[in-house]
Amino acid sequence: MKTVALIAAGLALTMSAAACSTPEPARGDAAAPIPVVVTTTAAQDLSESFETGGVVRARVVATIVGKIMAEVQSVDVVPGQAVRAGQTLVRLDARDLEAGQIRAAAGEAAARHGLAGAEAERQAADAGLKLARVTFQRFTDLRARNSATQYELDEATTALRAAESRFTGADARVAEAKSGLDAATAASRAASIGLSYATLQAPFAGVVTEKRVEPGNMASPGQPLLTIEDTRAFRLEVRLDESRAAYVQLGAEITVRLDSPTSEGAGNATAITGRVAEVSRMLDPGSHDFLVKIDLPQRATGLRSGMFGRAALRGPAHRGIEVPSSALVRRGQMAYVYVVDASRKANLRMVNAADESGERVEIRAGLVPGEQVVVSPSAGLVDGSPVTPTAALTPPPTPTPQPAPSTAGRPEARR
Repeated sequence: MKTVALIAAGLALTMSAAACSTPEPARGDAAAPIPVVVTTTAAQDLSESFETGGVVRARVVATIVGKIMAEVQSVDVVPGQAVRAGQTLVRLDARDLEAGQIRAAAGEAAARHGLAGAEAERQAADAGLKLARVTFQRFTDLRARNSATQYELDEATTALRAAESRFTGADARVAEAKSGLDAATAASRAASIGLSYATLQAPFAGVVTEKRVEPGNMASPGQPLLTIEDTRAFRLEVRLDESRAAYVQLGAEITVRLDSPTSEGAGNATAITGRVAEVSRMLDPGSHDFLVKIDLPQRATGLRSGMFGRAALRGPAHRGIEVPSSALVRRGQMAYVYVVDASRKANLRMVNAADESGERVEIRAGLVPGEQVVVSPSAGLVDGSPVTPTAALTPPPTPTPQPAPSTAGRPEARR
């Protein structure tokens, strides 16, 4: 039994030695490097950009309202109908206004006749005054030669004074008649203007966008009846927070993206160039924002009020780092990039990236100038993978900024 135990122990030692002499397989750290394309980060002059949404509206909008209280007789247009300047839109009941105009016209005619009679009376008084003056002068000369009595001279003097009084009265009646005629003319003109309120016309050529009244309704002063828009020119109205007041300047060109196609492009989110026309500095007391109106080019057809648009605004320039948008690795709400270190390994690093608005994106934190970032990392690239960087797309290094920097040495990639 002791001999058998010794033989078994010897066999076990022999097998153990044989197992220890077997070579180990190759470890994973000797994997082949992955070829990658890298770009070198550099500090650049960047502008913070963001988009804000707004509504497209016509530059000129008119709300047709009534000025008198009257029954609506007819509405001669419908929403969507094109109208010309001066075209009749709504007719109101104007029978009482027509009667008032006739009465005012009759009063004006009577005032004209009264003025004519007063002027004729003044002419007669003027003729009598001239005769009285001649008679008075004749008796004065005769009295000086003792050829006329004092009584006759007194009668001539009295007749002259009476003629002067008649002329003064006639002249006053002429002035009164003229004032009456002016009042009657003004009343007739007011009646004509009031009658014109019964016919509502288009103030300019455009399109009817809204109808708020039907025949038989009672229109009252200030009540909106129709809405007309001038479809030849539109603008985008957006609201900005007061902290971004420096982002817009009057007359600045702004890129606007519309969700509907225009004549300048096809497809969704068509981009056109607008110009800032108005910047309201009065803040809304509730939201603390202000209104900005951006005129859109007239050649951009297909625009309609109510369309949604986005304006791309840029803030003041600052120094920062940009990388291609394809270099970002999104994992949920977090953003990462692969940075190649001195040992040629790709290290996954978390960064603070701005919102993507094109082919490049600003990295606010996590990178420093001079680092190599992998562009378009493949699915097989993991943290710590050995890589073979290709610098074909690496931009030239940015020179050290001087007091008066030149744009010649900066990377060509811009937002």
